[in-house]
Amino acid sequence: MPKLLQYALGKLRDKPLAWLSAILTRPEQQRPGWFWSFIVMALVLIIGALDYFAGYEASVLVFYLLPVAIAVVTIGWAAGVATAVISVVISLGGDIAAGAHFKDPLTPWWNALIVLITYLVVIWLLTALISMYSRVLKMHSELEDRVRERTAALTLEIAERERLEKAVLEIARRERSSIGQDLHDGLGQYLTGTAIALQMLVEKMEANQAVQAADVRKVIVFIERAIEQSRDLAKGLLQAEIEPNGLTVALGELAASTERQFNVPCVFRSQNEISFRDDAAPTQLYHIAQEAVRNALRHGHPGRIEIVLSVENDQLTLAVNDDGVGMPSTAQRGPGLGLRIMAHRAMIIGAEFTIETPPGGGTIVLCRRPFSPSSK
Repeated sequence: MPKLLQYALGKLRDKPLAWLSAILTRPEQQRPGWFWSFIVMALVLIIGALDYFAGYEASVLVFYLLPVAIAVVTIGWAAGVATAVISVVISLGGDIAAGAHFKDPLTPWWNALIVLITYLVVIWLLTALISMYSRVLKMHSELEDRVRERTAALTLEIAERERLEKAVLEIARRERSSIGQDLHDGLGQYLTGTAIALQMLVEKMEANQAVQAADVRKVIVFIERAIEQSRDLAKGLLQAEIEPNGLTVALGELAASTERQFNVPCVFRSQNEISFRDDAAPTQLYHIAQEAVRNALRHGHPGRIEIVLSVENDQLTLAVNDDGVGMPSTAQRGPGLGLRIMAHRAMIIGAEFTIETPPGGGTIVLCRRPFSPSSK
């Protein structure tokens, strides 16, 4: 028994805060109540024995605060009150057994009541301190959880930013390659044809042959096509930002330019002119439509593309439909670069981005966002 008591007191003396924290943060069902009840009763009996042998003239009432405090901390305030009552009874009984005599029979009971009230005040203060300490520990734990959650969110955000930076670099590389191919296959071919036609005209003129109007018209056609091709390329490069009220015009030009360059019917439909408060939403919606059209041309091999912009029930919807081969089921499980960029652009403006594959084939790219007079 003395070794067990010495161990418990040693733990309390060496690391009081750690011990108290371990007791308070431990779940209620895991606290060893029987163990601490045994310790508390043993301490009460030991102090009661010391009180008896010390005699009624020497008071040891203050030592009973030790088992009372241990009962409050380890078991609860009710156990502390019970320990206080038992301590007062044992102390009073020990004094009477030791031969204490009182002139007034109410005196010992009055003294016991005063001591009990003192113990109850200590129990109340200790309970309040423990409650406050528990709240501090809980707040500290919640703060740590929030810090961990925020750190995890920041880590994911940083990783997403790195992925997007790589995606932007890949898009820039792809755009350079696309522009180079357009210049080579489109504008370069028209300029080559123009040069050949002019060379034939020069040869005819050197040979004193009559120059036909058809030959000159051929050169003019090549030059006009080269000018048209260069304009389309310039529009694609300069279309960085869309004016708040210029989305329908820009999408119409995108459809016309696509049809001219790729010889694929591409139409644009819209209910009416749609105006935004800033150029963030129309710019992102335009680039989503542009990327959807490019994906359809690159992977879907469509015979027709349709771009639809509509507003219904305070919701704006941008849809790009094509009748191509459709999107494989694995594409939605592991979206490619273009799909990730479109999804990110939609997220920037608070829109919902989805891709559907109709039963009849083809692909539908949908982008929806709230649209009302108060939140355009």
